[in-house]
Amino acid sequence: MLNAIWLVIATSAILVAAWQGPEQLTAVAESIFVNAKSSVQLVIGLVGVMVFFLGLMRVVFDAGLRDVIARTLTPITRRLFPEVPSDHPAMSAMIMNMASNALGMANAATPFGLKAMNELAKLNRHSGSASNAMVLFLAINASAVTILPPLGTVGVRAAANSADPWAIWMPTLFATICSTTTAVLAYYALGRLPLFRHRPELPGDPTAQAAQGNDAEVEETSEPVSAGLPPESPGRANLRRFAVLGSALFVVVLVGLSFAELFQSEGFFVAIRETLRVWALPILLMAALLYGFAKRVRIYDSMVAGGRDALSVATTIVPYLVIILVAVGMFRASGALDFVIGFIDPITSLIGVPAEVLPMALIRPLSGSGAFGVMGDILNAHGPDSFIGLLTCTLMGSTETTFYVLAVYLGAAGVVDGRHALFACLAGDTAGFFAAVAACHFFFG
Repeated sequence: MLNAIWLVIATSAILVAAWQGPEQLTAVAESIFVNAKSSVQLVIGLVGVMVFFLGLMRVVFDAGLRDVIARTLTPITRRLFPEVPSDHPAMSAMIMNMASNALGMANAATPFGLKAMNELAKLNRHSGSASNAMVLFLAINASAVTILPPLGTVGVRAAANSADPWAIWMPTLFATICSTTTAVLAYYALGRLPLFRHRPELPGDPTAQAAQGNDAEVEETSEPVSAGLPPESPGRANLRRFAVLGSALFVVVLVGLSFAELFQSEGFFVAIRETLRVWALPILLMAALLYGFAKRVRIYDSMVAGGRDALSVATTIVPYLVIILVAVGMFRASGALDFVIGFIDPITSLIGVPAEVLPMALIRPLSGSGAFGVMGDILNAHGPDSFIGLLTCTLMGSTETTFYVLAVYLGAAGVVDGRHALFACLAGDTAGFFAAVAACHFFFG
């Protein structure tokens, strides 16, 4: 299905540009080179983040957190992902991805998601075709419930001098709950259709061979790098426990002082919100490092081993990412996006959606950076605290960049047939859009 959609986007961009004249065709041609370059730059930035966070995940895995997570969440994960063993690395990576998304840490969630897809590929018996676990994980990931609003959106609102940058918190939470629920229900409903059954095994499938090659690279470092350490003396063990407890207590005191200061000046709810926003990522990093230290993990060596896994995944996703972002850039540069907006505006205006918001609704599933640009333009034109500005920001946080997620994650797993993943994700996007509209009308009038 992604093949058909990519073809429609690219050809329609060329046809619309040709209809408007040579200048528009020139703009489309220039957008190809600009977006191809920016796509590679995006991958370079993504590689650095992946190396660090997958290295951090390797630390806690070597420390045994994977087994703890598996035992704790087995009743839930068995129902959602029955084909994935509870102690498999894919399960831990998926849980870390979902937790990062829930806390609004999208940069941290992406490396865990790519690692999860790479591990799920090892369990996939259908070469080049997404497994049920892959499809469900993509549906959840592309419509993730966000307990905290996306920090980037809040930052843009604050930079635009909003009186209350966090006003979109509750509408965003409601919209993401509706989005995720719909995406999961669509996964189960669509999976019953014969159209989305697994395709037969393809002998010599290059994507399957690529996935197997990546698996081999990952397997080389699958053994914990701290395995086989000699027993630790009681004195050193007690000293280690004292260092871990002392560091944890120090962090708790700092968080408490930060909360108390905010509580006195801003009140309880603002203090909770700001404390979570500021401390969520540092606490995650500190907890992972202290947990690894407590379990005698060689932190540096473990992180390097995890970083090698990230590099093998990153090299796989480059062509998928470049090709999808170039097509999206062509679509925007041709004016086809403006044509679509003008066509659907009479319909959406009937349900209380201003025409000024439609560019965000259409570009959000296609491009995260493009959506940020559109959001900035709308806030500059209409103000961050207008209904148009509030709805735009809520839409920004209500769903993910669906086509980006599908292209990159399926590429990481060496999959060319996503089955019903696209439709499940788009169902979540649609539900998130209508839920965001309803929530903004409820909260902001």
